[in-house]
Amino acid sequence: MGDSMLKVGVIGIGAIGKVHLDAYAAFPDRARIVAVCDPLKDRADEAAGKYGAKSFTDYRDLLSCDVDAVSVCVPNALHREIAVASLKAGKHVLLEKPMALNAKEASEIVATAKASGRNLQMGMPFRQLPEAQCVRSLVAAGELGDIYHMRVVMIRRRGVPGLGGWFTTKAMSGGGPLIDIGVHFFDVAMYLSGLWNPTSVSAMTYAKFGVRMKDYVYTDMWAGPPNYSGVCDVEDYATGLVRFGKKATMSFEVSWAANIRSESFCDICGDKAGVRTGMDGSLVILTEYQRKVADICPQLPKGRNRFHAQAENFIAACVGQAKPAATGEEGLICMKLIDAVYASAESGREVPIS
Repeated sequence: MGDSMLKVGVIGIGAIGKVHLDAYAAFPDRARIVAVCDPLKDRADEAAGKYGAKSFTDYRDLLSCDVDAVSVCVPNALHREIAVASLKAGKHVLLEKPMALNAKEASEIVATAKASGRNLQMGMPFRQLPEAQCVRSLVAAGELGDIYHMRVVMIRRRGVPGLGGWFTTKAMSGGGPLIDIGVHFFDVAMYLSGLWNPTSVSAMTYAKFGVRMKDYVYTDMWAGPPNYSGVCDVEDYATGLVRFGKKATMSFEVSWAANIRSESFCDICGDKAGVRTGMDGSLVILTEYQRKVADICPQLPKGRNRFHAQAENFIAACVGQAKPAATGEEGLICMKLIDAVYASAESGREVPIS
């Protein structure tokens, strides 16, 4: 690596892979996109032409070229294989969420990262929002007091992605909205509160909409159009209660499809103040002022693109100027929690988290 210029490759040039490419391209003085890989040659060639990079259809060929770091932006079932191979090849890794299909696979990724001495950063861009950073500073300063409950809600009224494709095929995705978007909110809640020790969970999951594939009514579809000859064997709604020992609890609702108005927010309840932060950039502090109930709405500077901020931190970590913004160890905790949610839903009982 010459000076602080990072040579980057992106593996998987689907929708999120293109977001990563755009983010790296925002820092031409610090990173250079030198390689892209996708099993669809036309897609890889198009991206390579746009960014002046080499094009590959096999990630192993990309790893054999002169690349310092890679973004892994492939279907969930391939995360473990490609992340482990990249780390063993001496590459720093920015790994898209969720970390893997389950905690066992995630543990292997973390162990490989430790053995390799390379950086492993999880793709958790919501941490980069100025509202999230504001809340984190409030918590660190003790402004919320003792945090005893969190509530995370991510409701899509009709938002099943790529119906019939890998998103809705459990063998490829690991699950539905819980592992797809719920992982973001679990991460944000634990990151903001500083509570990283979930001990048990009682939960239920439901599959009411996507499984009826041809009867599923929607207005638009991420990663569409639907493939009615494909598979949908995952949940479209998950809810439950997580315990953090006797210190705190976290309730959650996550859906791809439900007859509920769409909304997304994270509440953190403290005995001095509470906060609600939305993924739309909203923030309100719920507290008291001069012995009166008061809502405070901080006027924060407009934040940068969260994926650009994530890429900038990863670049800095790779050249020794920062620590990963979201660690592999934190990603593993999220996967253990997700595993426990699915186990609780299947058994109908509260499940401990190891």
